[in-house]
Amino acid sequence: MAKIATGLDIFEQKFWKRLKGQSLGLLANHASVDHNLQNAKDAISTLLPGQLKILFGPQHGFRGEDQDNMVETDDYLDPELNIPVFSLYGNKIDRLSDILDTIDLLIIDLQDVGTRVYTFITTMLYCLKEAAKAGKRVLILDRPNPLGGIIVEGNLLRPEFYSLVGPLTLPMRHGMTMGELAYLFKDAFKIDCDITVLPLKGWRRHMLWKDTGLRWIMPSPNMPLLETALVYPGQVIWEGTNISEGRGTCRPFEIFGAPFINPFLIKKGLSSKEIEGCCLQEYCFRPTFNKWNGKLCHGFMIHVLNPNIYRPYRTSLALLKIIIETYRDDFAWQKPPYEYDFKRLPIDLIFGDSSIRAALEEGKDIKEVLEGCSEDLEGFLESRKPYLIYNA
Repeated sequence: MAKIATGLDIFEQKFWKRLKGQSLGLLANHASVDHNLQNAKDAISTLLPGQLKILFGPQHGFRGEDQDNMVETDDYLDPELNIPVFSLYGNKIDRLSDILDTIDLLIIDLQDVGTRVYTFITTMLYCLKEAAKAGKRVLILDRPNPLGGIIVEGNLLRPEFYSLVGPLTLPMRHGMTMGELAYLFKDAFKIDCDITVLPLKGWRRHMLWKDTGLRWIMPSPNMPLLETALVYPGQVIWEGTNISEGRGTCRPFEIFGAPFINPFLIKKGLSSKEIEGCCLQEYCFRPTFNKWNGKLCHGFMIHVLNPNIYRPYRTSLALLKIIIETYRDDFAWQKPPYEYDFKRLPIDLIFGDSSIRAALEEGKDIKEVLEGCSEDLEGFLESRKPYLIYNA
């Protein structure tokens, strides 16, 4: 098993010496740790005493304490460093430009999960834009993409569906690191900002998280395990429906279902190709919060048997199609709001394309639903090449 050095590990070795005398801000959370599981906040403040002036947290907070979507974390004073901690999620994000006046450099150290709808990449993009306006430099401490950097999956998001869960024309599974996305965003949005990425040492694109030798620290409350990240590019679509995505259980996104579902009927309608690389275990659960709170739900737990051939987006779309067809009177799309968008349907924001929903409603098969995706993905793979830092 490889031993990977993260951007934070590289920072601690020598790079920190370049920042002596500068006022620093840090966007991070509880998963921003080095090889000794020391948080970035503590590592930076130890190496550069008194220089860390402000902390920022993404969705769920700097400490990862807030559970659900559209829950804004309160600001507070860090008890150890006696510096302010601000949330950059939701309605609180607009104040960043004023706050940046107090620092010379913004450091970003966030663990992404390799799926477009995960809001951390949008938060990073916003920071890059605001740093450019304020004339501030940005340092990104890179981390591995848990899903690797080779396989990409899903339709490309259409520009008319840009949102907090889709800041650019990306596929659902993009196969890029935060550092690589920062370079892509810089060009795509013509951001005039001095960006430095401290790259990983030893990481290659073919590596999944299990190949890195790093300990998994859940980057958000509903991303407890690597297995969660493996299914997330498909299972996140349930957030746009009345099917429980497993929030309120110990294994969100791996577990999903609803009171009206008969898992045996659903499983009969799936082809072996659609569930390749995984096993669907019939499962009953009673969510303790969120959708169907306290109600007995029937569904499945997804077990990923072979992550190299399992395609989460295809599998979850196939499941969604059968559930729609089988339970037309019970199934429903969730209504707005979703991630601070109060007008558009959540499922359209998640898909990044309303035609996917329309095709499913019309009963088209999955090949038709995803028609054109292969060509789009080939174009994406070509367009991302200039921004890739790591080899296969």
